[in-house]
Amino acid sequence: MKLKIDKEKCIGCGTCPAICADVFEMSDDGKAVVKGGANFDENENAINQAKDACPSQAIEVE
Repeated sequence: MKLKIDKEKCIGCGTCPAICADVFEMSDDGKAVVKGGANFDENENAINQAKDACPSQAIEVE
């Protein structure tokens, strides 16, 4: 699984870390980022929930 957040689309709402704090966090610039070393396989359901809940569709999952 590949996971990316489009910084241009991210509005910094905080939805993704609220749903999946093991994978997403907010950076100093107010945008969401993927945590280094996050286990995507273990958090696949929560990642997909965060992707679906993102109001700006900034989360890309491959």
